Amino acid sequence: MFVRLKKTGNYQYLQIVQTYREGKKVKQRVISTLGRLEELQEKGEIESIITSLSKYSQEVLMCLTGRSDPKSVSFIIGPVLIFERLWRECGLYSIINQLIEGRKFEFDVERAIFVTVLHRLFISGSDRSCEYWMKGYRIDGSERLSLHHFYRAMAFLGSPVDDQSGKTPFAPRCIKDLVEEKLFSIRRNLFTELELVFFDTTSIYFEGKGGDEIGQYGNSKDHRSDRRQMVVGAVLDNKGFPLCCEIWPGNIADVNTLLPVANRLRKRFGVEKMCIVADRGMISQSTVEAMETKGLNYILGVRMRRVNHVKREVLSRAGRYQEVFPEIKLSKAPAPLKVKEVMHNDTRYIVCLNPRQARKDKADRDIIVESLRDRIKSGAKTMIGNKGYRKYLQVTKGAIKINDSMVMEEERYDGKWVLTTNLDMPADMIALKYKELWMVEHIFRDVKSILETRPVYHKVDETIRGHVFCSFLALVLRKELDMRMEAMGEIVEWLQIKQDLKRLHEVVIEQSGRKIALRTEASGDCHKVFKAVGMALPPTIRKIEM
Repeated sequence: MFVRLKKTGNYQYLQIVQTYREGKKVKQRVISTLGRLEELQEKGEIESIITSLSKYSQEVLMCLTGRSDPKSVSFIIGPVLIFERLWRECGLYSIINQLIEGRKFEFDVERAIFVTVLHRLFISGSDRSCEYWMKGYRIDGSERLSLHHFYRAMAFLGSPVDDQSGKTPFAPRCIKDLVEEKLFSIRRNLFTELELVFFDTTSIYFEGKGGDEIGQYGNSKDHRSDRRQMVVGAVLDNKGFPLCCEIWPGNIADVNTLLPVANRLRKRFGVEKMCIVADRGMISQSTVEAMETKGLNYILGVRMRRVNHVKREVLSRAGRYQEVFPEIKLSKAPAPLKVKEVMHNDTRYIVCLNPRQARKDKADRDIIVESLRDRIKSGAKTMIGNKGYRKYLQVTKGAIKINDSMVMEEERYDGKWVLTTNLDMPADMIALKYKELWMVEHIFRDVKSILETRPVYHKVDETIRGHVFCSFLALVLRKELDMRMEAMGEIVEWLQIKQDLKRLHEVVIEQSGRKIALRTEASGDCHKVFKAVGMALPPTIRKIEM
């Protein structure tokens, strides 16, 4: 059956027509003439007829303005669809369910962890805010989760295991370590050795006490010495993929963490050949000597201004620089890198010079010094309190002048950095290996932004470890998406991806005991993200079974 418009003279009539077969011929007959179109429209009877008929349809749900009172609710679905797929394909879904097997939880621990990780990716913040945030998302299995479930899930991840072999002096071996090791074993077919691993740390302060052992006063990188803090370290491979995170009390200095982490990496992941690459804040002479004794390879940054023999002898040593270019372009027009090797007391140093950066450093300093000269002439003294300015100033008997010797001293460091290593390979290769990790440092800035999940209200060590580890898992998922996007040749800013995914909604409409779901249009780079993970967009309209 169908509706037909029949024109008779100056009038148009709506008719219900039935099609039927008579022998080999298809014929039509008028079942009913509903009336003149103009009159039906004027009285609003067309809408009444359609609404009345929709009550008896199993597939059609009509929502007409002023004619019905449907219920509707909107959910964000983009982030859940993408990261639920990555969560399962990375193996995290099965890993967590294996670890909770045999444990008697009255709630879905895996779902609580996934919701927390998704929250870290898109909003971050405390677990208290996560409970309210998830209500705006359609996450299967999250309907019965509440705040105390998130706390218990965090405590599960951070709880110590029975076998404490291979733990560091600063922290016990926990459930989170088992997750990291199982995740590594899944990816192990992609590489058999960790050619390079990049290690760095950050500090995170607490709003309260911060646990019985983890929350301690220490050197705060957030300049909050008034707050208890913890130290969080992350280890990445040379592709920037997160391997593991370490959590220590806030009074542990960076120089004391490098060697225990290196030893633990060997034991946990069964890797013998490995080179540790770390920033200059990690290095001390005792650390270097201990790594030599353990047979560990390293490439370490050196603090040029603080190590006297480097400042006075290594940087001053005569020698010709060798110009090298990276095999992998780090930008559209990569700057050449100049390197030279210097031996001092049987220690190998690589002096690196980036001429482009040297010119920039000089230009920036000239601007500062010229500004200071003008302000000194005008009698301004407020700049003395600025650390960036103070090193270029000399104060004698109340008089302020430019410290020309300090300006000349700073010129020695323009565009330079110094490495020390025990690797037996050419200096240019050492420098390029380190320069490649600038890409990893860029990723590590993202690590810190995700790991620095504040505010942290947890008061128990176990829940604190779990809280931080969920941020680490968020980084794992984000890196997995980045790798898949790059494999397609697509480079999209993370902020843009977040915004495009959050704009993908599903509106659920309920009326007369039936539901349908309407998906909003995918905008921006949403299509690219779905393609990268091998997913099709949900249908625009779908029926929901009650």
